[in-house]
Amino acid sequence: MKPVADYTFREMMTIAAAREVKNNDIVFCGTGISMLAAMAAKKINAPHSVIFFETGAIDSKLEELPLAVGDPRIMYQASCNGGLIDAFTTMQNPNTGKYVVGILGAAQIDIYGNLNSTVIGDYHAPNVRFSGSGGACDVASFVSRSLIFMKQEKRKFKKKLDYLTSPGYLDGPDGREKAGLSAGGPSRVITDMGIMGFDELTKKMYLKGHYPGITPEMILQNMEFEIDISRSEEVAPPTPEDLTILREKCDPDHLILGG
Repeated sequence: MKPVADYTFREMMTIAAAREVKNNDIVFCGTGISMLAAMAAKKINAPHSVIFFETGAIDSKLEELPLAVGDPRIMYQASCNGGLIDAFTTMQNPNTGKYVVGILGAAQIDIYGNLNSTVIGDYHAPNVRFSGSGGACDVASFVSRSLIFMKQEKRKFKKKLDYLTSPGYLDGPDGREKAGLSAGGPSRVITDMGIMGFDELTKKMYLKGHYPGITPEMILQNMEFEIDISRSEEVAPPTPEDLTILREKCDPDHLILGG
């Protein structure tokens, strides 16, 4: 796919995710595009959101884009520099957890938003073994809602996961409750072609929006399972102001956005 107009699909993904963050949200994010989206949200549409990291930095100023969650730059002028236990306590505490939004990524996703970031193929003799959950299973299990970044490819949108690393809605509407999990779950799946939501009743994925230059049918062609595309609307592109902030204030060195 070629970039549309004056922006790339990676920039579109980042801005689309940033728009999902609201003021007063507490954003738990990892390395890469999820961190960039959280920064963009704070600088564009949710200035009162709070970003925190599993390494314990809470409400950092983030004047420069850190390379990883362990980068000392995430601690610059933070309201609190704690540790892993502080980060996960914030996420699981019922008083704060209801405001927490997790931003995740994975190798595979199914129609209920369950994620695989462990192996491709058989677990005991995999074709590929990844680094695994990290804190993603905890995030998916306990936060009020999560945003998931995925590349739109048939091999990633699977009818059946090779391995279940992090729970979405498991097997349907009451899947999380039966498993003893919180009432949260995935809210959006943001890809390089569009945005998916989850039906309130069935908890199945549906197409909420497609990017300019992309049709719903093109998105279906890049999934192994069928989803409802009847509710899809074209997503508004980034504004010139969005792009200026993203490129010049969030990632001026193009560490995530690329060349």
